[in-house]
Amino acid sequence: MIFRDRQDAGKRLAAALENYRGADAIVLAIPRGGVVVGYEVATALGLPLDVIIPRKIGAPYQPELAIGAICGDEYVLDDQTVKYLGVSQQYIAEEIERQKKEIERRWKLYRDDRPFPDLTGKTAIVVDDGIATGHTTMAAARAIRKKNPAKLVLAVPTAPPESAARLRPEVDELIVLDTPEPFFAVGSWYEVFDQTTDEEVIELLRRAEAHPAR
Repeated sequence: MIFRDRQDAGKRLAAALENYRGADAIVLAIPRGGVVVGYEVATALGLPLDVIIPRKIGAPYQPELAIGAICGDEYVLDDQTVKYLGVSQQYIAEEIERQKKEIERRWKLYRDDRPFPDLTGKTAIVVDDGIATGHTTMAAARAIRKKNPAKLVLAVPTAPPESAARLRPEVDELIVLDTPEPFFAVGSWYEVFDQTTDEEVIELLRRAEAHPAR
């Protein structure tokens, strides 16, 4: 399954989430690209949109190689990769602190210090534009679980089968439109996969707030 762009992926994902239309639910998108997908889902289903901000913990000298992820006070580590690369505990601690600061920066940028929504008794629908290793998504799911939602749903357009399998026990419902194998990368399954900017994220959140869920 090839998606034209994130808007197309969001519309298709909304169709798979149709039973949540108008429910006591909230879409929590993972920036940056996931917000484009999440906006389409929230708009189509008449749900509020907000963000959850996990960050990848990158390997030494290879920041794009994930050895784990953090979200709030929750972090996950890929112990096998950490051991294989010989990553020190000191490096991990320093990288976690660095990513916490970046989460705080983005939180203020995107949400202007508004308090995180009360999820008690609600359905939380976590949306991203795709999953690769699943580290950031797992950290986000665990952080959200601590907020006591009635139900935790993870919905993404694409993910490798092994990552989907690892994430299934972390949520109450997992929706993945396509699990291609071999997977390569999330962007491989989009015709257009441009980088989403902070400005785009802010604008989509502003639009969602200006037209609240019915």
